[in-house]
Amino acid sequence: MIDDFRPEGRRKPKVIEPLPKPDLQPLPPLDDVNESEPAFKTPEEAAKDDIPEAVQYPDGGVAGHFSAAKKHFKRLHISWPPTKRQWIVIGVVILLLGGGITSFVLLHQPIKPATKAITKAPPRKAPAKPVTVASTLTGLQVDPSVNKRPVTGVMIENSPDARPQSGLDQAGVVFEAIAEGGITRFLALFQDTQPNYIGPVRSARPYYIQWALGFDAGYAHVGGSPEALQDIKNWHVRDLDQFYNSGAYQRISNRYAPHNVYTSIAQLNQVESSKGYTSSTFTGFARKADNPSKTPNASSIDITFSGYYYNTHYDYDATTNSYKRSEGGAPHMELNKDGSQTQITPKVVLALIMPYSLESDNHHSQYGTIGSGPMYAFEDGTVVQGTWSKSAATSQFVFTDANGQPLKLNAGQTWISAVADTGKVSYK
Repeated sequence: MIDDFRPEGRRKPKVIEPLPKPDLQPLPPLDDVNESEPAFKTPEEAAKDDIPEAVQYPDGGVAGHFSAAKKHFKRLHISWPPTKRQWIVIGVVILLLGGGITSFVLLHQPIKPATKAITKAPPRKAPAKPVTVASTLTGLQVDPSVNKRPVTGVMIENSPDARPQSGLDQAGVVFEAIAEGGITRFLALFQDTQPNYIGPVRSARPYYIQWALGFDAGYAHVGGSPEALQDIKNWHVRDLDQFYNSGAYQRISNRYAPHNVYTSIAQLNQVESSKGYTSSTFTGFARKADNPSKTPNASSIDITFSGYYYNTHYDYDATTNSYKRSEGGAPHMELNKDGSQTQITPKVVLALIMPYSLESDNHHSQYGTIGSGPMYAFEDGTVVQGTWSKSAATSQFVFTDANGQPLKLNAGQTWISAVADTGKVSYK
């Protein structure tokens, strides 16, 4: 019985009854066939005929287990060999039995959690910290390569016709003094920055040359006083005179001469490179971190040079810990190449008291730049009175406080004004 093949507990498959045989019409006899139909045999007889007599037994059995299987097939009403329809039924039964067994096995298998291959990531490298150093010129943090550049000094005019100037706000150190007739002039020193629009460029004076020598700087100018031009030769200054290096300068069309000569650091660096001035060796000012005072005692500074148009004023800006510069009763503005303007705001303002006189022609100024004298240092909203000293034309300034200790300056632009006596400096 089929129950013998059914797993315990499973439902007995439904017996599929054979479909009724269609009423088939006999084929008409063929005229060209004369053979008679073979005698009809039951499936059992046909199967028995297919078995060799050598393996048949007298009781009708067949050698092996075929006889027992034959009895079971008779109980299942399945002839042997099965008809096509019976084969279909057998196949369905086998599929049902196989599917049930497979489902039973799968349902009773322990469920293993899916495992994911764990790949150990390589150790993450910490991002390289940017390497910076203090600028020798300004004390600001810069790429180490910046200190290998040459320092370049440019003489910049300050007559009313030269205002607003260009490039002053990007200078690391600026010296201010009277050139002639009470008109002040600037020496702007560049290394950290490389502005592409600087001017108007004007002529040389001896004391500016001595200040530039302390920084081993190239010296850009347009001619100069007779004494200054001779000093350039005597002191072996890194001369970048426009008269001999005209390709590094250009005259702009919106100003008239002599207030229209302009240059750039890139152009001047090319001249320096061609002359072998590829770096500068000098001692920078002692620097410190900003330390704004909670009780500023010097928020307003006035420095008198010669008259209204050239006297300067500074207002301390606690937000930026810097000083907003004014001259001639108005903010001292910087003209950028794109036409925009910004106010000049140095981090440190120094007033150096130096002997002042006129040359024998009573026209050009003279300053006693070698030696020492009193000074005022304005930073962090406060003032420190100390001493400046410079031992030779090529040596650097040294600043000390009232106790003789090195006077440290905030990093950033340092503006140095040379005046004749202490009475020309006031603050509150």
